[in-house]
Amino acid sequence: MDTANQLVSVGTFQVLKLPLGFIRILEWLFAIFAFATCGGYSGQLRVSVDCMEKASSNLSIGIDFAYPFRLYQVSFEAPVCEGMRRELVFLIGDYSSSAEFFVTIAVFAFLYSLMATIVYIFFKSKYHENNRAPLIDFVVTVVFSFMWLVSSSAWAKALSDVKLATDPDEVQLLISACKDQTNRCGSVHGSRWSGLNTSVVFGFLNFVLWAGNIWFVFKETGWHKGASRLAGGVSEKQAGTFNQEPYNQGSFDQTGSHNIQGDLGQPSEYSQVGGPTSHSNQM
Repeated sequence: MDTANQLVSVGTFQVLKLPLGFIRILEWLFAIFAFATCGGYSGQLRVSVDCMEKASSNLSIGIDFAYPFRLYQVSFEAPVCEGMRRELVFLIGDYSSSAEFFVTIAVFAFLYSLMATIVYIFFKSKYHENNRAPLIDFVVTVVFSFMWLVSSSAWAKALSDVKLATDPDEVQLLISACKDQTNRCGSVHGSRWSGLNTSVVFGFLNFVLWAGNIWFVFKETGWHKGASRLAGGVSEKQAGTFNQEPYNQGSFDQTGSHNIQGDLGQPSEYSQVGGPTSHSNQM
């Protein structure tokens, strides 16, 4: 208990009020929602096969599937409508790679955002000791932003394929008895997709959060601080240049008036040459 109190006293919880810390908390929560709604999903659909021989009919065939959506491993028994024989039918498709990739990114994002939040609160001074920690934080944030975009897009495409592969009308085409026009096949109910649709939404929301946090993490790096100092030095230099006088007005006036008076006091070349010439002509 004393150790916990010491940590709380040392911790700087004010960082959670800043965009950098607050967005990390949102990333942590949204990552939990993303992998929980996807990784914890299980669905069921039911189809019916009504044979000409009523004794062979099965009006409620349950088909269960779940994460990671290796549908080719999902099987169910369906009547053949020839006596009491039954067949084992497998679904088609394997969408585990996209689903597992999405959940993996969500889990690692959850762990990193939690670790980063702890560093911001309890080790903020060490975080700013040198540029290494903010730079690593910036690079990891950029990478996770890109990975969230890729994984969410891949999972959204895979989810649409899972919906198609588990559609009751498509599943009926896999049953041999349903290919006979004398037998009647139908869907009892399909799967509920609200949980998986929510996982896709949370995936893209995580991308928005991580991409938006790039700027706030970049402000902690030496790149941004160096650029700010450089911009401040350039603006101060320009301001000092504009404040200097472009010329010495007093020197210009004094020199200019002296030259003008000197020129007026000296006789011109025309008066020296022209005077005697005109006098001799009069003589």
